[in-house]
Amino acid sequence: MDKPTVRKRSTVRAVAAPETEPTTAVVVEKRPRGRPRKTLDERDDGNRRVELLNAAARLFHRKGFDATSTRDIAAAVGMHSGSPFYHFKSKGALLYAVMDEGMRSAIVRQTAALEAAAPAAPDAAALLRVLIRNHFDVLLGPGSDFIPVMLYESRSITAKQRAALAKLQSDYESVWEPVFQALSDQGRLQAPVKLARLLMFGALNWSVQWFDAKKGASLDELADAAMALFIGDMPVKARRKAPV
Repeated sequence: MDKPTVRKRSTVRAVAAPETEPTTAVVVEKRPRGRPRKTLDERDDGNRRVELLNAAARLFHRKGFDATSTRDIAAAVGMHSGSPFYHFKSKGALLYAVMDEGMRSAIVRQTAALEAAAPAAPDAAALLRVLIRNHFDVLLGPGSDFIPVMLYESRSITAKQRAALAKLQSDYESVWEPVFQALSDQGRLQAPVKLARLLMFGALNWSVQWFDAKKGASLDELADAAMALFIGDMPVKARRKAPV
């Protein structure tokens, strides 16, 4: 027979911990998933970009693209001369950004103007006046440097950029098409719709060359004059003063 196995007990010594000062638990915060929070400077980047766009639009409009340097633009917003290149690769890229922003803003403003006026614009003539009045505001009102830059500096951007802007411009003008068509169907538009659109936008856009808010008429008066010129729609006040 095999001898029985005798299991030896293992002796475990209890070692007393040395007397030390109580330890303080260190809580390590887990890093949240996703991007780290932006610093104050990083959060300000968007605002600085907007400042650059506004300053560039203003200077390009007043001085022209060629006569405006990045140093001029940087100085206008209190930056070092090379700082704009942190936001835009070149002066040309900044020019295109101004034009793109101008067209996108114009589309938003036009949509808002039509929505606000919908209850009070029952027919095509009333809608046309809303569109004309808003267009004058886009061209000549507060913050109106963007679209004039697009109208007169497009030679300084690339063909691809011009094509992209043409798409935005088409989106903006497409809203006018059914209004022109309705007026044509009513016999109030004395030209083919396509020619009427081109002639009307040409006349309205040219106002940026001669309009002076300090000397000229108000934008409402301009809109009324345009309506009378294009479709013979004289405003109510003028009608009352007109001889019988």
